Parts: sequence; C-alpha cells; structure tokens
Amino acid sequence: MRAVPIGIGELKVSNAAGDVLRSYGLGSCIGLVVLAPRQRTVGMLHVALPESKINLQLAKDQPGMFADTGIPFLLQEMERFGCSISDMVIKIAGGASVMDPGATFEIGKRNILAVKKTLWRYRLGPVAEDVGDVISRTMSVSVDTGIVTVSSPRKGEWDI
Repeated sequence: MRAVPIGIGELKVSNAAGDVLRSYGLGSCIGLVVLAPRQRTVGMLHVALPESKINLQLAKDQPGMFADTGIPFLLQEMERFGCSISDMVIKIAGGASVMDPGATFEIGKRNILAVKKTLWRYRLGPVAEDVGDVISRTMSVSVDTGIVTVSSPRKGEWDI
C-alpha cells in the first residue's frame, strides 16, 4: 500500500495498484472521490471553498481550491486516464460546521451545495455521501478495491 496524501485544494488521479488516496482534515471542506471501476482508476479532490469568483488568480493557479473549478479539472484528469464521465461514480464527505458554531458563514453547507450544483452540470451526483454535522473527517479510497472509507476521531471508521 502506498498512501497518496491530498492536501487542501489539491487533486490527484491514480490507477496504480496499491495506491490509497487520502484527504485529511475535512471540516467545512469537501472530499470528492471519483471512481471509474472499469478502468480501475480513482481520483480525489479536496475542495476548500464553493466559488472561484472570490479569487480568480488562485482559481487559475490552484483550481482544486474551489468546487466550480476543481470538479471540472478533476473530471478532465480522469478523462486523460481513459475514463468516461458516463461511467464515473461520485462519493463525497465533509461540509461540516466545525469552526462556525453560530452558522454565520455556513461554508460547509455552501460547499456541499456548490459541489452538487457543479456535478449536476455533468449529469453526475454522489451515490453516497457523509456530509454536514460538526465533525472533522478523513477520507480514503483504494485503487485496488474502490472502497471509500471515512473516519473521524469521534465516530471511528466506516465505508460509504
């Protein structure tokens, strides 16, 4: 097994046997996994913010920071690996309200909506999700099995 960390605003695609893509610290951020079972290829994106219009230069330099730029970029990367959008399976986790107890900014909720809205443009949607609440999560996906695991210190570990 080779752990492949995905940092905030990063995305990676792999079809290498033994790779496990992992994104840590998903509070209000969203971890998005794209599975292409026929090609045994997985992709992961760590979205920090909903819309790129707040910083167009950052969106250009690091499209994965935003739902509206990161998702299209990840889907293009998956296509470069020979995957077809019509065969892709999506799973998401995160979007919690961990640093906003008064729900002033609602970044987690806004991230969830922005991710789903962007996916809908491609006629995609998550087949499984673990979103909201007030917990931070870690999300992992194995290239070998395609199993997506979510974990949290407060809740343990579970598959979605």
